[in-house]
Amino acid sequence: MKAFVVYCHPSEDSFTRHVRDSFIKGVVDSGNEYELSDLYKMNFQTDMTEKEYLRDSNYRTTPGLAEDVLAEQRKINSSDAIVFIYPVFWTDVPAKLKGWFDRVWTYGFAYGEKSMKLLQKGLVLCTTGHTKSELKKYKLLESMEKVMLGDRLFKKVHDAEFIVFDGMTKACDLREKNWNKNLETAYQKGKNLFAPRS
Repeated sequence: MKAFVVYCHPSEDSFTRHVRDSFIKGVVDSGNEYELSDLYKMNFQTDMTEKEYLRDSNYRTTPGLAEDVLAEQRKINSSDAIVFIYPVFWTDVPAKLKGWFDRVWTYGFAYGEKSMKLLQKGLVLCTTGHTKSELKKYKLLESMEKVMLGDRLFKKVHDAEFIVFDGMTKACDLREKNWNKNLETAYQKGKNLFAPRS
């Protein structure tokens, strides 16, 4: 089976990059395959054009989509799972990933008369500087999960899961303490991506 990994981080010198690598190793070690879109390395165009806006806002399937958007949609429809790996910026995905959703989740593909296949699995692996207790205190964790699973992946996957690797800022003592444990979790999520959840 195949996982489509949408990865978004501006630096290779990051814990999030290690999460990506550990997760992919798990997928490969399980005998499955993956395809990666590294949005920064691809220099993915994230600003919606006026033409794209008018197409979607008027619920039209014409004019045709840009080739970079079609390429991402083909990757989705050739996969069995979609996985998002990113750092949390201001309680949301980085702007480049938000732009990916704006442009790739088009009318006629992700909503309306959908041509997007219903994927077996949707997985979010995100890293935060704040701890989960801090995020829960202000109900930020709940809102982050609701946006990703209740909006962006809603009715697009059979089974969705949201995993937060918290306290991973370089200023937090938990970073070193939880480093190996978090990467083992990422590896296991890759290895068991297509295994039935108990």
